[in-house]
Amino acid sequence: VQLQASGGGLVQAGGSLRLSCAASGSIFNILVLAWYRQAPGKQRELVATITRYGITNYADSVKGRFTISRDNAKNTGYLQMNSLKPEDTAVYYCVDNLNQYWGQGTQVTVSS
Repeated sequence: VQLQASGGGLVQAGGSLRLSCAASGSIFNILVLAWYRQAPGKQRELVATITRYGITNYADSVKGRFTISRDNAKNTGYLQMNSLKPEDTAVYYCVDNLNQYWGQGTQVTVSS
């Protein structure tokens, strides 16, 4: 299954964005769907995960601000990002976390 992230862009601090992750096949086959991000000069960070049945987990840095979800019927995952901060600026990737299949990322830039 190939994954393609979209929905990134430029937003002011405090704003919101919704990222989408379109799967080329059945997303139901992805046991754990994850969102990672990587900012220039920083280590890759696991942002959030969601299991096939909807169990979620978040990095402390985004808890209470980001929400991960998936629509197995539409073969799409999502990352709703609210109260964005400049430190959220990064390229965001959706990933089949167990198999480490990475899709193309989408750039999120948060201005102060």
